[in-house]
Amino acid sequence: MAHARVSPHAATYTSGRDISQTLESARSQVEERFLEGGTVLLSVMDVLNRLLNSLESVTKALDNKESSDTSADLHATVESLTALPVTEENRQQALVSLAHTGKELRKHVADMQETMRYLRTFAVTVKITGAGLAEFAGFAQEILERIYSGTDEVNRFAAHLDSLEKEVKLAASLGASVSRGYADTVPAVAAALRDDAAKIAGHRKDLGVIAREVGAIARGVQGKVASTLSALQIGDITRQRIEHVQATFSLLEDFLAGEDGARLDAGARQRLQNVIHHLTAAQMSEMCADFQRDSESVVKTIASFDHDTRDILKLRDQMSGENGEAGGNFMRALESSVSAAHEIVKQVDTASRQADQVSQSTIGTAAKLFEAIGNIRAVKTDIHYMALNTNLRCSRLGEEGKSINVVTAELRIFAGKLDDSADAIVNGLPTLEAAAGRVAPATDAGAGGLGESLTSAVGNIRLAANVMENELKVLAENGREVATKINLLIGKLDFQHDLGDVLARCADVLDGVAGAEVADISDLTETIAPLDRKIFKLYTMVQERNTHRDIIPASEGSTAPPAETPKAENDEDLFADALF
Repeated sequence: MAHARVSPHAATYTSGRDISQTLESARSQVEERFLEGGTVLLSVMDVLNRLLNSLESVTKALDNKESSDTSADLHATVESLTALPVTEENRQQALVSLAHTGKELRKHVADMQETMRYLRTFAVTVKITGAGLAEFAGFAQEILERIYSGTDEVNRFAAHLDSLEKEVKLAASLGASVSRGYADTVPAVAAALRDDAAKIAGHRKDLGVIAREVGAIARGVQGKVASTLSALQIGDITRQRIEHVQATFSLLEDFLAGEDGARLDAGARQRLQNVIHHLTAAQMSEMCADFQRDSESVVKTIASFDHDTRDILKLRDQMSGENGEAGGNFMRALESSVSAAHEIVKQVDTASRQADQVSQSTIGTAAKLFEAIGNIRAVKTDIHYMALNTNLRCSRLGEEGKSINVVTAELRIFAGKLDDSADAIVNGLPTLEAAAGRVAPATDAGAGGLGESLTSAVGNIRLAANVMENELKVLAENGREVATKINLLIGKLDFQHDLGDVLARCADVLDGVAGAEVADISDLTETIAPLDRKIFKLYTMVQERNTHRDIIPASEGSTAPPAETPKAENDEDLFADALF
């Protein structure tokens, strides 16, 4: 049988080991590049997880119930602020009522002062009339001193009312100014606060929408990375197939150096080497085609990351605002509005303190007036009985006491008038106290409370804004890192650029060594059967076995093991294969 001539390229290779060294270089590059690519992919997966975690933190901050409660508190505070003009108007009406009640009491005090003047006049008359009667001299002086005492009580009463009227007038004047200012400032400030709160709520809502979009893209990239990791098994498969080719050469050398190989003459040895070269060239060629196809798919998937990255960065910039200060601008606007509101609250607080002082002073004055009325009634009683005793004593004196008797009768009549004025004042005091209560109602303790509510609400909003700002910074950093990692990944996993060329050169070398024709070794079938079986057992893929049988058909009775379907591997196994 004529045998095919071996390619002259074989002359450049003294043994299969020379070719194996070339293949080893390719194998080590495949292993290194895929290991590096897998490491980068895992780092991308890690930073994607951090991005998703920061998104979750942003979402939690956006959905924070306390922030919603704070907004509700701010709205409630704004409503209280809006009610201030009505509150101040009611206060003004109470002050008017208080001033009117004080004015009515003033009339009765004036009547009492007039009565005391008459009583002093009559007392002096008694003293003059009874000057010649020794028993009336001491009495006249005593009754005059009592009248002077009553006059002092009435004058003190009048002084209390004067002080009260001045406080009421001052509070009314201040309140009127504040009330006029409210009409101009409160509606605008309240509207600004509502508007700022609505803008912040709207901003947070928009952030929530964008966060969900970023999350959807990031999870999509996460899925792509996972599928790319799975696809990296092409690297492990390529590495194994190169090792199978290397092992084939080693088995050939061992065979030729053994007893079976020693029985072959030089021609048979060259023909066997030629077939093995064709076998390894065919395996390498198919491996290059598979690598080209599968690595193209990997590169295409990774190329799509670039678009996803741009979308993430774009959405990240939207969340941070054009200058990264959108939320900050809202906060500054809110704090400006709150500052204006605080100025109003200060005015409210000043007016409230003044009104409270008037109210307390009025209640204190009422108590003093009650006491003074009691003293005045006591003076009136003393004058009445002293005059009555004088009348009785005058009756025993006959004509001598008649003139004194007339004057003391007048004293009793005018002293009785004090009771009328005192009764009118006593009846008016509850009205005075009621008006004082309306000037500073219990609920108005709210001026200071309103300021505290504003401060608390804005403090909580600022705290929520700071939390959001920090979370957005973390999100921005993670988004930037995702972009960096993916750009690095695209460069690292462009397998075709270098590896494809290296593998193709190896395939060309093997193809060149093999030559154009496959040598006929049908006469060596039984002799090389042990080598055939050993090479066949190397394979882990059906495709390799089929290629092998296309080059070296199985002899009759061959004990070569049947092709086994490779065991299904899970993703973790595939990842491990891809990386090691």
